[in-house]
Amino acid sequence: MKTIGETLQQLVETLTKAGIDEARTDARLLLEHVLDVDRTVLIAYPEREISQDQCAELDALLKRRLNREPMSHLLGYREFWSLRFKVTKETLTPRPDSETLIEAVLRHLPDVDAPLNVLDLGVGTGCLILSVLSEYKKAHGLGIDLSDDALRVAIENAKMLGLADRCDFQIGDWMEGLNDQYDLILSNPPYIPTGDKSILEPEVLVHEPATALFAGSDGLDDYRILAQQLPGRLKDDALAVIELGIDQSDAVLALMESCGLEVIDSPKDLGGIVRCHIIRKKT
Repeated sequence: MKTIGETLQQLVETLTKAGIDEARTDARLLLEHVLDVDRTVLIAYPEREISQDQCAELDALLKRRLNREPMSHLLGYREFWSLRFKVTKETLTPRPDSETLIEAVLRHLPDVDAPLNVLDLGVGTGCLILSVLSEYKKAHGLGIDLSDDALRVAIENAKMLGLADRCDFQIGDWMEGLNDQYDLILSNPPYIPTGDKSILEPEVLVHEPATALFAGSDGLDDYRILAQQLPGRLKDDALAVIELGIDQSDAVLALMESCGLEVIDSPKDLGGIVRCHIIRKKT
């Protein structure tokens, strides 16, 4: 029988030799998941033995991780904005950098009691719109996605977070067919140039949906669509908060300005990269 301490060390060594980034964190999360315990147990009881069934489950998960399957797929969830979101191979894994959008919303719309009408385009797991609704208790939302599979995940996340009564979901191609105007529009569109496939990590290239990643030769195809559609769907005093890829700030700004929009803020993520534009109609 192996102990928690021995198993954790073996996991770390195996993942490190395989070139897995954050090997220690991944090892800890795998062990916590299989044992159904939190970090304090791993620290306080390293001598505790692990059953054969638990070892077998760990081995199976380890093989998948060594095949570069994302941790979110192995665990079945990812934390975002202190909330837990179900993740599947049909959805992008929520990234910490995307929390920059939620921070920006709270900074520019400080009245958390406002009855906002919120739209999320390319909703995926629902992490953006559901995080916003968790802060704005009187807000209502609509999440749009082209993927039925992604919508099913978003709907499940809304139910698990107790937000299903304030958020609707429907299949759609960006804003086509929508007639309402919104106080806040959110989007994390595909923005990776197709030529950048060779530099992506296997966790992304192999295991995440290509339709949520790539947007033409320059990565701007979907920003062009959004720039054209946003003016008709934004109320006069409304905001759009749109995520950006690396080095896309100036190009997206130009696209928005060409369609009668203005960028009023461009917050950076923790890495110092401009992560989103805050957009409104020109006054």
